Amino acid sequence: MFPTFEFMGKTIGVYGLCSIAGLVVAGTVMYNLVKKKGIYAQDITLLAVAVAVGMFVGGHIVYGITHIPEIIDLFKNMPRYTAREFWRALGGCFGGMVFYGGLIGSFICIAVFKKFQIAANLQKTNIMDAYSVVVPLFHVFGRIGCFLGGCCYGIESSFGFIVTGNQLSPGVNDVRRFPVQLVEAGCNLIIFLVLLVLYKKGRAKDKLIYIYLLIYPAVRFGLEFLRGDEIRGFLFGLSTSQWISIGLFAFSVISLVIKSRQGQKSADGAEDMQ
Repeated sequence: MFPTFEFMGKTIGVYGLCSIAGLVVAGTVMYNLVKKKGIYAQDITLLAVAVAVGMFVGGHIVYGITHIPEIIDLFKNMPRYTAREFWRALGGCFGGMVFYGGLIGSFICIAVFKKFQIAANLQKTNIMDAYSVVVPLFHVFGRIGCFLGGCCYGIESSFGFIVTGNQLSPGVNDVRRFPVQLVEAGCNLIIFLVLLVLYKKGRAKDKLIYIYLLIYPAVRFGLEFLRGDEIRGFLFGLSTSQWISIGLFAFSVISLVIKSRQGQKSADGAEDMQ
């Protein structure tokens, strides 16, 4: 593991580098999926910017939610801090990112982007299908970045890796840790391949986002028990991400049921017209 490296006199964060690589690869794959539908490269580029903004803002907001007790305590003791100390401490409470926050933020930004995007082909295309395919692909790179950077580390285990000298994530040091980041990266790769096959074969059209939100939350819920970092917020014994997983899974089940009923009504209506 190496969280940073030196290049031309500058310190480069490996996690950030992996995230950028993930965005480039995922964006390229997504463009290849939709280009036959007449969507131009500039549309995908603008969409990628919207997604990146949503991920950045949403990820930091949910990270802050996991630090609500610290934020409350910070405001209670505000008079004890100078202005600079207060804002630095508050910034630290929002300094990290939570994947689910970024995911939800990206969904919101895509919806807003489509609403104000005038490109006819983009309006007619369910861009969420293609986006659902590449999200787990991007996540593969993100979790590899987590592993190399030493964050999101696993529980103490007889199987895994021992890290020393990681100053960015000292909690990972000197203890053999289960490589939960790599396991999640592998799971995301499998999810990507499954969704890609469904997309290529035209199956589950307009439903891929719900399928993704059934599979990944189930995987994430289980993997959370193998996480060793405890700065993720806990309520009734479950982490913030586990509660979000439950919510997204339930949302997907309800959405698929509604879509199924709507499809059945449309089929019945078509038969009546005949």
